[in-house]
This record gives sequence, structure tokens and C-alpha cells, in this order.
Amino acid sequence: MTELILAFLPFILIIVLLILLLTQGYVKAPPDHAYIISGIRREPRVLIGRAGLKLPFFEQLDKLYLGQITVDIKTDEYIPTNDFINVMVDAVAKVRVAEDPERMKLAMRNFLNKEPAKIAADLQDSLQGNMREIIGTLTLRAINTDRDSFSDQVMTKASRDMEKLGIDILSCNIQNVTDEHGLIQDLGMDNTSKIRKDASIAKAEAERDIAIAKAAADKASNDARVLAETEIAQKNNELAIKKAELQKASDTKKAEADAAYEIQKQEQEKTIQTATVNAQIARTEREAELRRQEVTVQQQALEAEINKKADADRYAIEQAAAADLTRRQREAEARKYEQEKEAEAKKALAEAQKYAMLQEAEGIRARGEAEAAAIQAKALAEAEGMEKKAEAYQKYNQAAIAEMMIKVLPEIAGKIAEPLSQIDKITIIGGDGGSEKGVGSVAGNVPVVMARLFESMKEATGLDLADIMKADSLEANTTRNIHLTGAPDVVIGNTAKQETAAEAPQEAPESENP
Repeated sequence: MTELILAFLPFILIIVLLILLLTQGYVKAPPDHAYIISGIRREPRVLIGRAGLKLPFFEQLDKLYLGQITVDIKTDEYIPTNDFINVMVDAVAKVRVAEDPERMKLAMRNFLNKEPAKIAADLQDSLQGNMREIIGTLTLRAINTDRDSFSDQVMTKASRDMEKLGIDILSCNIQNVTDEHGLIQDLGMDNTSKIRKDASIAKAEAERDIAIAKAAADKASNDARVLAETEIAQKNNELAIKKAELQKASDTKKAEADAAYEIQKQEQEKTIQTATVNAQIARTEREAELRRQEVTVQQQALEAEINKKADADRYAIEQAAAADLTRRQREAEARKYEQEKEAEAKKALAEAQKYAMLQEAEGIRARGEAEAAAIQAKALAEAEGMEKKAEAYQKYNQAAIAEMMIKVLPEIAGKIAEPLSQIDKITIIGGDGGSEKGVGSVAGNVPVVMARLFESMKEATGLDLADIMKADSLEANTTRNIHLTGAPDVVIGNTAKQETAAEAPQEAPESENP
């Protein structure tokens, strides 16, 4: 084991050295710093923004700040200018280490391992001295009015000293300049007055130009307004004319539409009336058809019931006869031969009874069929009567309506004369004793009431029964008698036809019940 360790010891030592070298000797410089490795080589190695190795215990690592440094250049006391005016100047300079390797070596000698603040403090004295020298060569007006030239001269003067230190001046800005007696403020007042004067002149000229431009603008605006109002008036006039034309056309179209609407309305009313009449006729026909169908159904049901009952009765009789026959046969067999003749007689009697019962069942069936036929005939007669009535109504129109109204006249006349029937005794005061002035006059009031009733029906329905009765209608040649209980007969119509109506009393009921 020991021999094995001794054999691998060199390798172990090499690995340890490599680890130590990597942990202690590996360095990486950031972009704003320069790492200087020195010790073994004659010339040091410089690392900027890259990595490298240094031998521990044999080489040394130093750092140089390469970033931008701000140096405040401010005079601590008043410095006399070229025109013997004491001023105090505050400026700021931006510097950094030169990138040239030769000049960087100079910076290494002066600012190695120093912080930026320490470097700025070291450069401050040199920059202040250069600015003092420049202040002494310039006048107060030149320093105050041309600060860019002043800062350029300071940079040019100071760059010579900075080159010796390995430093580049990036910029120099004059922040503030003050004098001991406030002359700069006086110069500013003078300039302010001049500026104010120039500004007043410029303002007056501007106001003049504004006034001229405003007047021209007002004129142009007025011209435009007049032109616009003129155009608006013309457009309004054209619009009014157009509206009038459109209103005229609209009124014409409306009048035409109203006329067409009235014509269409009349046509629709005519169509509706026609459809109503047709619907009434169709309804009457449907009702008649329905009645016929109901009669047919009733007839079929009655026939089925009768047949069912007859079959049941026949079956019951047959079953009873068969049972009785079987019983009697068994009894005859029990009685044997001596009762055989009696059984035959009873059998004959049973057959006779069976025949009689069959005859009775046939009679019941025939009676049911006759009743069904009667019901069918009655229903068919009613249906035919309704069809004839519908045809008559459709054919005679007002005449049919007048017929219906005439039918109820006797009832109306009876209701009018009903109070007279309740009178036991009438005392008539006045008159000559004749029959026409007595009871006759009382009975004569009934036709007067009926005549007034005719007038009321004419006003209510538009039908003149007197004219219809005179016309060649359904009841034109028919004489109606109105009988009033307790009053004499009143004849309405032609007296010439009264006898004809009396001779044919059987035709009136047929016309009253179509």
C-alpha cells in the first residue's frame, strides 16, 4: 500500500499544485480596470477585460482604474483677470487613464492601486494651476461671454501636464463665474436693457404685423362669412322649393293612395260579403250532411243492437232447448222403454216451443228493423227539409227573411190582443150605438198597432213587408189570418184571396214549416 502511495505521490502533488494554481493564480480583469502581473518577467503583463494566470508566491497582481473620473476645479480665492478684475471660477473636468501602452506605463507609476477619488485629488491641484494661468490672460467679458473658448484654453493648457502623468482630458466645463464687486451683474443689466430694447422693438413690430395680419384675416373672414351666408340663403331657398315640390308629389301620391284604398276597401267588403254568404251556405250544407251521417250511424247502431239481441235470444233459446232435450233424453233412458212414447211427445212439444220462440225472435227483429227504417226516414226527411230551406233562403233572399217574419206575426198579434182576452166587460162611452163605433172600434185598434209594427220593422231592418207581400215573392199569393183571442178576425192582404185561403186550410201549415 505504501509503495502504491509512493508511486502515485508525484501525480498527487501535481494535482494539488494545479488546484492551488487555479484557485490562487486565476485572475480576470473587468473592462474598467487593468490588472498588471509582474515578478518573473522583465515586462509586466497587462490584463484588461480578460482572464489570466499568475504564479502564487512568485508574481504580484496590481490594479489600475481605467474608468472616467470627475475632477472638481474650483479656485479657493479670487484670481485677477487681464483687466484686473478679481474673479472666482468653478469648473468640472472629465479625465481617464490613457489607452496608449507607453502613457499607461506613466499612469502605472503615479496611480497604481489608487481609488478614483484619490486620483481626482492628485489631479486637482494641477488642473487648478492651469486654470489660474488661463484666467490671468483673459478679460472678464471674455471669460463670461465666451466660456467655451475659456474651457478649451484650460484643456489645452492642462493637457500638457496631464500627458506627463499618463492622463487624457475628456472635457472641461465652466460651471460658474463670479467677481468680487458684482461687475458681471452690471454687465448683465446692460445686456438686459439692450435685450429688452431689442425685444420691445421686436414686440412692436410683431404687434404691427399681427394687427395687419388680423385685419387681413378679419376681412377675409368677413368676405367668407358673407359668401357663406349667401350660399346658405340660396341653399335654403332651393331646399324650400324642393320641399314644396316633394310635398306636392307626396300629397298627390297620398290622394291616389287614399282613392285606391277606398276602392280596395269596397272590393274587400264585397268579397267578404260574398264569402260570408258562401260560408253560411256551406255551413248549412255541412250541417245537413252531418245530420244524414248521424242518421246513418244511428241506423247502423240500431241494426247492430237488434241483431245482437236477436242472436243472443236465439242462442239462449237453443241452449235451453238443448239442455232440456238432454235432460229429457236422460230421463227417458232412465225410465227406459215404457216412457219412450212420453219422451217423444215432450220432444215434439219442445220443438214446437222452439219454433214458436224462433218466430217470436223474428218478429222482434222485424219490429226493430221497422223502427230503424222509420228513424232513418225521419232523419232523411229533416235533412232534405233543411237543404230545401237553405236553397230557398239562398234563392229568395229578402223574401225568405220576410217569410220568417210573417210567420211570427200571428204570435205578435196574439201578444198584442192578449190584454183584450182578459177583459170580461167593456163599457164604451160615446158613439152612435153602431157596431163600428163600439166594440168594432176597439178591435180596429189591432190593425193600427200592426201597421205601426210594420213601420218599426222597416226602420230597424230596412225591409218593407207591405211591398214584399205585394211583390211576386214566396208569400205573394198567400193570405195570412191573424186570430186574436176575444177579438174578431183581422185579414191582412187582399180580401179577394180570403176565400181561397179558407178553402185550402191544409196548405198554410206546409208553408209555415218548410
